[in-house]
Amino acid sequence: MTEASSGVRERPLSPHLQVWRWHVTMLGSILHRACLIGLYVGALILVAWALALASGQQTYGVFIAVMGSLPGKLVLLGLTFALFFTVASNVRHLMWDTGRGFTPRVADTIVIAGIVFAVVATAVVWLIAGQTGGLS
Repeated sequence: MTEASSGVRERPLSPHLQVWRWHVTMLGSILHRACLIGLYVGALILVAWALALASGQQTYGVFIAVMGSLPGKLVLLGLTFALFFTVASNVRHLMWDTGRGFTPRVADTIVIAGIVFAVVATAVVWLIAGQTGGLS
């Protein structure tokens, strides 16, 4: 029979980001979570827009001035990217739910394609908004 030690056993530590070698799918996973948090913030901004609209012309004017400022536009730009990346990420997850795309090369390619899609779609939306006067 072996003797059990009377002290507290040390438990193994979980691996952290410093232990793992960075790869694209890790970036996609972290970016997906960050974008979801951003979309929650966007939902709060949407609620603030509705409240400002219901509160009258002066309150709505203040809201529009804040969102039309450079920091406000940067937040909206980030929300646009977050929306498009989340759509791409959800399509990737739906594909993975069917059991496809798990090889490292395919998984990496899909994440890169999702990031490129989000950047290009965001740029197109903001270029169209700029051309039609939506950014003034």
